[in-house]
Amino acid sequence: MTTTNTIRRVDYFYATIKDQPGEAYQILNQLSELGVNLLAITVVPFGPHSTQMTIFPEDSLDFQAISKSAGLELVGPYPAILVQGNDKVGALTEIHELLFRAGVNVYASNGVSDGNGSFGYLIYVRPEAFDTAAEVLGL
Repeated sequence: MTTTNTIRRVDYFYATIKDQPGEAYQILNQLSELGVNLLAITVVPFGPHSTQMTIFPEDSLDFQAISKSAGLELVGPYPAILVQGNDKVGALTEIHELLFRAGVNVYASNGVSDGNGSFGYLIYVRPEAFDTAAEVLGL
């Protein structure tokens, strides 16, 4: 790849919570009080009365121990890919091309620019395709 990106494996966990004010706050506050640092979080509707919170902790093993002792009901870990780099037009084209040429399907992704020239991008691939994706991306 010609652009300079940091690409790494990250683990994610998810919980299905009630879709009502304060639910995400309570979980995030509890994690903060327990000293958990998050790389990313995604929250999306899940059915008529629920929300799915996907959590990407900085330290997966520590997070598992802390969340278990705190009584948080989480599913995971599952592997994902975090890309961070300098934002420019077409910044993700090379990554997607490598995955496409390797036959890896990106089944979900989230991205954001920080407004100051950098971006973050989460790539979800099926667990059975993760090793291939990791190999072509140089992980």
